[in-house]
Amino acid sequence: MSTLRMCSAVFAVIVCLVAGSLLPSSLADGGANHQVRNMHLGVSGGNVNDITKRFCCSGTLGSLVTDGTTQYILSNNHVLARGDQAAAGEDISQPGLIDNNCSVATVVADFSIGSPFGSNVDAALAQLRPGTMDSTGFIEDIGVPSGSVVAPSVGLSVAKSGRTTGFTTGTIGSVNTSVNVQYQQNCGQGKKFTVAYTNQVVINSSSFSAGGDSGSLIVTNSGHNPVALLYAGSSSSTIGNPAGEVLTKLSAVLGRTLTFVGSGGGGRIPKSLQGEVSPLVRGAERQMRELPPQASDRASSVLETHRANLMATPGVIGAGVGSSADNDSEAAIVVYVDKTSSARPQFSPELDGVKVRVIFSDPFVAF
Repeated sequence: MSTLRMCSAVFAVIVCLVAGSLLPSSLADGGANHQVRNMHLGVSGGNVNDITKRFCCSGTLGSLVTDGTTQYILSNNHVLARGDQAAAGEDISQPGLIDNNCSVATVVADFSIGSPFGSNVDAALAQLRPGTMDSTGFIEDIGVPSGSVVAPSVGLSVAKSGRTTGFTTGTIGSVNTSVNVQYQQNCGQGKKFTVAYTNQVVINSSSFSAGGDSGSLIVTNSGHNPVALLYAGSSSSTIGNPAGEVLTKLSAVLGRTLTFVGSGGGGRIPKSLQGEVSPLVRGAERQMRELPPQASDRASSVLETHRANLMATPGVIGAGVGSSADNDSEAAIVVYVDKTSSARPQFSPELDGVKVRVIFSDPFVAF
């Protein structure tokens, strides 16, 4: 299971991180109304069996999706499916164990299916129990999201609502990003392991999310179109699976086409967003300057040439396409380096004529 997912000591009220440090009170206060019984989405929840002798763990019940007849809560595999370990029918509670003194609160859904680790998304579904959550898909502090997916792009202004930090906004810093994410087999204990992902969305911000926000739906800041599913990060970054790929992978496992429950647009997956989602489909709104299409295409092409070598470099935990500096319209290859590693990789200022930007970060861990 996750290395940094929210956990609480069993038979205690102290909230902690699996890594062992206390959760800053400012983060807990930011999501206070997300940690109690709340029929909206974007709030505390998780599998009632996500508990060990010392800890209980929870995440965020992010949004609703439907196959046309049945509604499902969408969150992460490591939140609902206990990291590929859950059996169909396991109870999902809201709030999660961590916010109910490690006791089961209201059961709102039954675990259905998850896209397994290694499928390039950390996503799972739990069938909603009628009358237990807002069937319109209303997300706390956001409202009913749009049913239409928007592809991630550098500079896109986004928002999310999550268990720990509540409502926050940010800007996508890199797309088409390869990342290595750490997990832990069980809640607060067990073997740690790493899962590699490609084509991920990264938001470079120290305040966008924290442990316990996993499962939050990342949406466009004004249109509230689904963009990505939050599942990991560090003290300075947040990582999400592109929303279109999440729907595609879960639809394949379920055997039926899934759409987001929301307003307008019908929630269908555009052809350009199916399968391996193109990171270069432009969204409608941005906070930073948009990267010129030719520059983005060029940077993506160069990244593909060097991606394997970059990710094999000791100390490198991510590589994607972003801008050469904040609020800059020049495309660059963004390399994320683990600042806690003893490795000190050196990079040329350019690769095949494209600038290289290095960002130092803590290890990426599942939230």
